[in-house]
Amino acid sequence: MKYNYIFGPVLSGRLGRSLGLDLLGDRICSMDCIYCEVGATRVHTLERSPYVSAEDILHELETWIEEGNEWPDVVTLGGLGEPCLNSEMPYVIQGARELLPGVPVAVLTNSTLMLDEQARNELALADIVLPSLDSLVLEEFLALNRPCPGIGPDEVARGLLEFSSMYDGKIFLEILLAKGVNDSDENLGRLEAFCKRLQPDRVDVVTLTRPGTLKKTGPVDKDVLERWRKALHAAAPAKRQERAETRQVDEARMIEMIRASLQRRPQTVQQLVDALGLDPDQARRAIDTLVEQGHVTKRDESGTTFYHSSRHIIEG
Repeated sequence: MKYNYIFGPVLSGRLGRSLGLDLLGDRICSMDCIYCEVGATRVHTLERSPYVSAEDILHELETWIEEGNEWPDVVTLGGLGEPCLNSEMPYVIQGARELLPGVPVAVLTNSTLMLDEQARNELALADIVLPSLDSLVLEEFLALNRPCPGIGPDEVARGLLEFSSMYDGKIFLEILLAKGVNDSDENLGRLEAFCKRLQPDRVDVVTLTRPGTLKKTGPVDKDVLERWRKALHAAAPAKRQERAETRQVDEARMIEMIRASLQRRPQTVQQLVDALGLDPDQARRAIDTLVEQGHVTKRDESGTTFYHSSRHIIEG
């Protein structure tokens, strides 16, 4: 079956074997981050709506289970945009828990909907919430995250603190650094003080590993990354995970898995192989087929070849 809203499972350093559910079906987001892997935001909004119905998502999940796939370690709500914009998110969380009892449900969020009390209450249904907050310096926040009008870092931080005070699950905070944009000492000092107040279960400080929406956006130097990680008591970076065995799947299924994964983020062949547990030679042939069909494009970035879904748009 061709899945529109399910992708993976992929190997996640924070979550293990993660099955992704896309709650937007398009690049619909409250931010237009310059580092975003899925491409430029197409619909820039704070309006909550059932962009993809919970019924459609859960029908795909039920079919995926019936096909006999190995259950994941976690189901992760994310995809092409901000999942909290989907007003049917609580039904997806509850439905996933019923279909995969015992499997935790996680939500990736850019934290902007933490300002909405109803969204906070719905998000609290998840077992794990993975919010991001990249800068508490207004100029940096606006330049890096390009949020909808009226959204600033102080408001987002306040929403996160309010959420933390009423949430019993785990919070894994992520901070992404872009060179020359949000790697200032001022931002580090403010985030250090904020983390002491938030007390998340885990902090991850990362930098770009794939192309974003602006070609000029680049990763910070290794020494800068290490200094930030030490100051914020961040988790150690995940080591490359390898599967003992690769999955043997038919060609059509492999092509579909790779297509769905590349729609969510550009990747190298090796990243796809590691994340999806595929045979390297089969994966390369499937990628070549997708390139020939025009679904995928190949682009060299700093000496590394990334494969992009044709949906992706990279600005100059």
